[in-house]
Amino acid sequence: MRKSIILYLLLALLIIVWGCGKSGEEQPTDKPKTEDKEEEKTGIKGLDDFVDKMEDLSKDFEEGREVEVVDFRILKDMLPEQVGPCKRISATGEKNSGMGFTISETTGKYTSEDKNQRLEIEIKDMGSMKGWAGLAAWGWTMAEVDKETDTGYERTIEYKGHKGFEEYDNETQDGKIEVFIAKRYMLSVHGWDVSMDLVKEGLDQVDVGKLEDMKDAGLVTK
Repeated sequence: MRKSIILYLLLALLIIVWGCGKSGEEQPTDKPKTEDKEEEKTGIKGLDDFVDKMEDLSKDFEEGREVEVVDFRILKDMLPEQVGPCKRISATGEKNSGMGFTISETTGKYTSEDKNQRLEIEIKDMGSMKGWAGLAAWGWTMAEVDKETDTGYERTIEYKGHKGFEEYDNETQDGKIEVFIAKRYMLSVHGWDVSMDLVKEGLDQVDVGKLEDMKDAGLVTK
């Protein structure tokens, strides 16, 4: 599924690049810009919406916003102590840099008393990497997914106004929810041998409002 999403993204990106190559051509001066935009539409709603999202992503790249990621200790403090029957057994955090990008992240691990149920909550601040990360690792941020099988499902969702992705396997009782917040934070909750309700409970215990308030944290002004 992830590979097909990424291929779809790359196709849309090629469409945008091809369109940008035509931007140097002379355009009639007597047509409103809104009309030109309508002419560029394919008429296929899903594809047009997808290309619009890719154009928004390209604007992010053009803006070249530099962001200093927040201290991972701030993110670590946002991890709950317990989710349902699962108590937190560890909480780690780190900041990593490479290829010109820096990521700050924290991970909390949770388990039930009998060790049968496990959860993991992860919060990442991708800073200036957000655009590339969305393409390379979280293709669903630029797509719409709705898939069901005999044993489970995968679908994009909206959580408190933010794009998310949810998947669950009824046979293994493994599930995951990822939410992209303020175009820079990725909040993930992954559960093993648990109900989807418990995964959602873990998500609800993280203060999404605080992440929203930190959307411009560390913004480097030029």
